[in-house]
Amino acid sequence: MPFLGQDWRSPGWRWVKTEDGWKRCEPFRPALEDENNQLNDISHTVIIAGDGEDEEIYGTEDCEFAAKKRKKDHFRTNTDSQCFYREKWIYVHKESTKERHGYCTLGEAFNRLDFSSAIQDIRRFNYVVKLLQLIAKSQLTSLSGAAQKNYFNILDKIVQKVMEDQYNPRLIKDLLQDLSSTLCILIRGVGKSVLVGNINIWICRLETILLWQQQLKNLQMNKQVNNGLTLSDLPLHMLNNILYRFSDGWDIITLGQVTPTLYMLSEDRQLWKKLCQYHFAEKQFCRHLILSEKGHIDWKLMYFALQKYYPIKEQYGDTLHFCRHCSILFWKDTGHPCTASDPNTCLMPVSPQHFIDLFKF
Repeated sequence: MPFLGQDWRSPGWRWVKTEDGWKRCEPFRPALEDENNQLNDISHTVIIAGDGEDEEIYGTEDCEFAAKKRKKDHFRTNTDSQCFYREKWIYVHKESTKERHGYCTLGEAFNRLDFSSAIQDIRRFNYVVKLLQLIAKSQLTSLSGAAQKNYFNILDKIVQKVMEDQYNPRLIKDLLQDLSSTLCILIRGVGKSVLVGNINIWICRLETILLWQQQLKNLQMNKQVNNGLTLSDLPLHMLNNILYRFSDGWDIITLGQVTPTLYMLSEDRQLWKKLCQYHFAEKQFCRHLILSEKGHIDWKLMYFALQKYYPIKEQYGDTLHFCRHCSILFWKDTGHPCTASDPNTCLMPVSPQHFIDLFKF
């Protein structure tokens, strides 16, 4: 029996949960709508004359097919494709099934999960930067053309944000250093088909990265004029509590450079001991003991020594979540259409490394 409509194996319509119930969500773009209206104004029969006297006649069905094809081509050629998706989640599947054709890629995830907007949220900024850093180290050769474009667009927005807000420049410097080192190695392998795309494009991207590095190197931190209460005016026990809440040793060192009082507090042995105990196991201490001249354990040097051998615990204000019931990846505050009786029991936070592993094939 022939199909009379859409293939029954297609994913179907997208639905959005509202206060009044579930409503069907259709993709909308003004440019596509105008283009569709122009196509609809064309008469039902189009006659195209060739070089000879013969004419080709196309009926209504051919016009509809052409309209759909133009919409698809318009979407593919437009680089700003992220606004096409209203939902901020993606169904993760690694192989074709009867219900779904194809599989998810990093490029799709970058579009659907809207990382460009995520970097504007201070809770997600470190998470996205760490994710880009892991891609730079291990997944750069597997990025498709669309994924490359999205990657460098997001990277450009991160650099501009750091230049404007001066927020955490050390983090983005580390990312650019890893990215430039990886690209230098891969570009030397030209002819071995290690990179997707024209080698000249990658050389231009490398030059852009070097320019970004120079801009960040010349970045001057603006002095804030504030006649009110400052950090130095806080009592010692409050300053000490602030230092004990840091999970990164470099942040403690940076804060210690602000005033002599903070420097004294940042050199506290007990502070670095707590930091080591938080990130590393006791067995790891025994393998890399470092003693001071007085015979005491130098916990500060221990922290940086252990960091070279073992990964530290990662802390993020907000992360992506994975629903084990629906196999959907999403930001927790945007949610997803879950069919589980108790959705909270199915949620699992996704670390940057776990995100990379989800899209490995």
